[in-house]
Amino acid sequence: MNPKVLEVTERIIARSKESRKDYLDQMDGAVRYEVSRKTLSCGNLAHAFAGCPIHDKDELSGYDSMNLGIITSYNDMLSAHKVFETYPEQIRNYARKQGAVAQVAGAVPAMCDGVTQGQVGMELSLLSRDTIALSTAISLSHNMYDGVILLGTCDKIVPGLLIGALRFGNLPTVFLPGGPMPTGISNEEKARIRQLYAEGKIGRDELLKGESDSYHSPGTCTFYGTANSNQMLVEIMGLQLPGSSFVNPGTELRTLLNEWGVKTIVENANSRKQLLCHIIDEKTIVNALVGLLATGGSTNHTLHLVAIAKAAGIRINWDDFSDLSDVVPSITKVYPNGSADVNNFHASGGMSFVIRTLLDEGYLHEDVNTILGKGLRAYIQEPKIRDNGLIWEDGPEQTLNEEVVRSAQKPFSRHGGIAVLNGNIGRSVIKTSAVEETNLAFTAPAVVFDEQSDLITAFKRGELERDFIAVLPFQGPRSNGMPELHKLTPTLTVLLKRGFKVALITDGRMSGASGKVPSAIHMSPEALDGSILAKIKTGDMIEFDAVKKSVNLLNFEEVNARESRQLVRASHGLGRELFTNMRAQISTSESGASFLL
Repeated sequence: MNPKVLEVTERIIARSKESRKDYLDQMDGAVRYEVSRKTLSCGNLAHAFAGCPIHDKDELSGYDSMNLGIITSYNDMLSAHKVFETYPEQIRNYARKQGAVAQVAGAVPAMCDGVTQGQVGMELSLLSRDTIALSTAISLSHNMYDGVILLGTCDKIVPGLLIGALRFGNLPTVFLPGGPMPTGISNEEKARIRQLYAEGKIGRDELLKGESDSYHSPGTCTFYGTANSNQMLVEIMGLQLPGSSFVNPGTELRTLLNEWGVKTIVENANSRKQLLCHIIDEKTIVNALVGLLATGGSTNHTLHLVAIAKAAGIRINWDDFSDLSDVVPSITKVYPNGSADVNNFHASGGMSFVIRTLLDEGYLHEDVNTILGKGLRAYIQEPKIRDNGLIWEDGPEQTLNEEVVRSAQKPFSRHGGIAVLNGNIGRSVIKTSAVEETNLAFTAPAVVFDEQSDLITAFKRGELERDFIAVLPFQGPRSNGMPELHKLTPTLTVLLKRGFKVALITDGRMSGASGKVPSAIHMSPEALDGSILAKIKTGDMIEFDAVKKSVNLLNFEEVNARESRQLVRASHGLGRELFTNMRAQISTSESGASFLL
């Protein structure tokens, strides 16, 4: 094992000693006291299976048949989750073949950040994660289930499902993914169309056609954003089948994988092994961190992984991300980090090769538990169809496309794709994997904006044809729910292409679609707490240096002597007023931006 990976693992174990023990004691207690439908009265049971077919009622009347609780995030609006529409009926049929029963235990909200980008609804996006966790807990609270099947793919949905399910860590749990949509137009062409629109060279009709040609069918968006980072993480943590993350929907292989996943969870429920609380441990969390850094995944996971770990009694922080990033190599180039999409990544070796090369070079813990009851080495295998059935074969030993994925011995960079920045403004994170090296460090004056639209208006007026650092305060979790700020990306990218040095500093988010613009995001403490971020004015000089991992005001003493600015904005409309108390109680970015943990 790499010495730094071991060091970080050991300090996480030491830091989490008491909280992890408390969590495992709770889960062991649930196992010991047979928390299951055996404790329900006849009246309870009658209500629970009243709507079931006769066969399922007969099975549930006894206690030998396993009952699987399905938590679904299906809706028609979100392309990645449209595919889950038919999953419950498939799962019920697969379960019956295994002598088990499956019921939809509940549904959780599943909003699409692509729909809400630049809209006020985006202010509910991050808050939806904890809402999903609560919905998952309510769904499983009926005490009817011997195993859990989680149906989710995108952004806050997978972390929310996992946080909620970890409160039922005494049960075996599996994710069944939906898979990415087939490739549409190239990511380079999509970016070109967006930039032309930002420059006013094409109209809305041309822009909409380009977007529709890119996002064109059921399945996950094909760039390497939070949704596909989720799939990478769930697989590298051993919570879904090897090689299952990036198989397209509606294919024979996808169908066979779903059936195998149900077979796996039934076996685990019958044996009472591979419980969720034993799969998610300190080594598994470190593997997730390594996977995120090695693939240049979504910066959202500097929030989500902290919250997921905390739900399992494990304490991690941004120093763990930063120290691992110093030694974990960057081995993939998937849009926005490169031109390839996840379908190309999957064809080039995909997860089996990523896991193989990181294991071989000592960056991943092999001695972990998974849904297969084996170590992580089992995840270098890939599913194949033979004689209308599923078999497993070792994946490629070498990359099939060095422009997309490389070995850990010959990486794109010797450092991870996400870094933590410290300085007199605060602590923040940056996704460096897509940023050109020449843009990682420079000094320029701040230009402060209250809203994304203010920056775009200034650009259209020709006021931003220069080097500058855009500062957007009051976008943090307590202020307005920490929305993503991707409305800025096309405009700032245009300025970069015109030869200007530009960057962004904010207590808001950019997430997995973070592109070529250097962005110090999740700045903590946030502006609403009266931090230095709330005192910066246009013209203050800032040294932005992602190479040295720092962001500093050059006139700090002058700025610090100022009164903190307050920004009051509307927090009603589209249901935002219902989340006022949640925003008031939410933790800091580095603590996972959660009101639950």
